[in-house]
Amino acid sequence: MLLVVGGVVTLMCVLLPLACWRDDMAIERRLGQAVAQVDSVAFNRTVVRYATPDGRVIIPSQGVLYPAGLNVGDNVRVEYDQANPELTRVAGRSAVLSLLPVGTFLVAVWVVIGLVVTVLRRFGTQV
Repeated sequence: MLLVVGGVVTLMCVLLPLACWRDDMAIERRLGQAVAQVDSVAFNRTVVRYATPDGRVIIPSQGVLYPAGLNVGDNVRVEYDQANPELTRVAGRSAVLSLLPVGTFLVAVWVVIGLVVTVLRRFGTQV
């Protein structure tokens, strides 16, 4: 059972950077650039507001991609998909930034699973 959980977590950890890369490719295909103001920073999303060249004000409902280090009130350059301005990232950042946290989390999961399996086997429990 633990190996199944580890396998599912591993699959999710592989898919996450792939999804980030897919979003990056969509942005790069129809690249728009703007200066955005950071409206709010929370654990699950960072909300920014920017204007497109045609005058529309965009506030991506899911927040901006790769928001590390942003603070409320900051002005930051963003890149967005002109066909879908909801898809916005901080300029100069990419899916590469997802590799370290995802990789670290994955290593930690497998270390914990390995320790649990070792302890269970030591006490004679079938794994």
